[in-house]
Amino acid sequence: MDEMLKRLMDRLSEANKRRDGLVEARKAIVEVAKSEKRDGDTLTEDEDQEFRSYTEQIKAVDEEIRSLDERITELSDEEKRTQAAAAAARRAASVNAQLRVTEARTYERGSRNSYLRDLANSQIYGDQEARERLNRHAEEVRVEPEYKEYRDLNRADGSGGSFVPPAWLMGQWIELARAGRPTANLFNSQPLPPGTDSINIPRVLTGTATAIQPNDNDPVQEVDLTDSSLSIPVRTIAGQQDVAIQLLDQSPINFDELVFRDLLADYATKTNLQILTGSGASGQVTGLNTQSGATAVTLTATTVAGLYAAIANATQQIYTSRFSAPNVIVMHPRRWAWLVSQLDANTRPLVVPAAQGPNNALGTFAGVGTQQVVGSIQGLPVVTDPSIPTNQGAGTNQDMILVMKTDDVVLYESGVRTRVLQETLSGTLTVRLQVYGYLAFSAGRYASSLGRITGAGLVTPTF
Repeated sequence: MDEMLKRLMDRLSEANKRRDGLVEARKAIVEVAKSEKRDGDTLTEDEDQEFRSYTEQIKAVDEEIRSLDERITELSDEEKRTQAAAAAARRAASVNAQLRVTEARTYERGSRNSYLRDLANSQIYGDQEARERLNRHAEEVRVEPEYKEYRDLNRADGSGGSFVPPAWLMGQWIELARAGRPTANLFNSQPLPPGTDSINIPRVLTGTATAIQPNDNDPVQEVDLTDSSLSIPVRTIAGQQDVAIQLLDQSPINFDELVFRDLLADYATKTNLQILTGSGASGQVTGLNTQSGATAVTLTATTVAGLYAAIANATQQIYTSRFSAPNVIVMHPRRWAWLVSQLDANTRPLVVPAAQGPNNALGTFAGVGTQQVVGSIQGLPVVTDPSIPTNQGAGTNQDMILVMKTDDVVLYESGVRTRVLQETLSGTLTVRLQVYGYLAFSAGRYASSLGRITGAGLVTPTF
C-alpha cells in the first residue's frame, strides 16, 4: 500500500509541474501582446489558437490531478483503517495472552502456521490473517517466560555488525587542503607568447645626460646611452596520475574529475612556490627569494617597533632607488597574526579594525582571512601567503616579508592543459591523466623595487 501511495503522489507532483508549465506558456502569449502594446492586448489568430490549445491541455491535466487526488485520499483512508484494525488486534492479543489461555502458541513446533510464510504474505500481499498471527506471536514473545532467553548483539562484525554497513557519502568527498597562489595573483599576468623557450626584454643600461651650458655656443652635454636585455626562460610545470580503467568505469563518482581537480590545485600551489622561492636552476624560475639586486633589509629585533621600522626602511629604499613607491606588503599568516596580537602598554591592540576609525594605530585589518588582503600598514595593503618559507636563516625557523612594486614584475603564463592518454599504458588497462603548462617569470626588470626583510627578528613568533 505504501508503495502504491508513493507512486500516486509522484504522479500527482509531476502533473502539478506540467500544469504550472502550461499556465506559464499560456501567460507568455499574453505577455507578448502586452509588450507589443496592441489595442486591448488582442491576440493574433495563431496566438489565439495556441492560447485555446493550452487552455484545453490545462483542463485535461486538472482532471488528471482530481482523479489522482481522489485515489490518494481513498488509499490513505484505507491505510488508516488497516492500522486501526491492526492496533485493535494487538490489544486483543495482549488481553488473550494475559489471560493465559492454555492454547497452542502461534508458531509452535508441529503447527501448520509458518512464521516466514506469514511474514512474506503480510508484506507482499497484505494478508490480514497473516499479519494478525504475527501480531499475536509478537505479544507472546513479549509476555510469556518461555521466550525470555536471548543473546545480546552489537555492531561488532560477527555479532550483528555485518548488517550495519558504513555509509559512504561519495558526493561529499574531502579535497586535500592546498595553499593557493596569492602572491602570483598580485602580478599582472600576461599570455605567454607561443613558439619560444625564452622571452627577451631590451632595457637601457646607462642613460643619456644633460648639463648646464656655461656660455653661448659652448658644447652641449652628450653622453651615449648603453643597452642590454633581460632574458627570461620559459619553464614547465606538469603532473600526472595513472589510474586503472576499472576505477574510472566502476566508481560511482567521476573519479577523473577528482584527480584533475587535485592536479590543478597543486599546479596553482607550485606556480606560487616557484614565484616565491624558485632557484633559477634545474628548470626553475628565479623567484623573489633568490632575485639578485633586490632591496635587502635585515631585522634583528623581535619587536613590533623593529618590524615597523624595517617596513619603513624597505619602503624608503625602494622609493630612493626606483623613484617610485611600493604598493603591497606580503607576509606569512603567522607574522600577521602576531602583529594583530600585539598590545601597547595599556593592553590596547596595535592593529585594530579599520571600521573603528583608529587613531595612532600601527595598522588596521578588515577581517580574519588568509591568501588575500587582510589589512594595511603604513598605507600599504597587507597580503598573507602561507607558502612563504618559514625555514630561513641560521636557525632555519625564520620567515621573510616582501615589500614590492608589483607592476615592475613580469609573469607570463600559458593556459593549463589537460591530457588523457589511453594508449600509453593500454597493455595494463591503465589510463594516464596529465596536466601541464608553461610560465616565464622575473622580478629583474627593476630588481630594486623588490624589498626583502629577513633576519633573526623574524623567528617563529610566540603568542
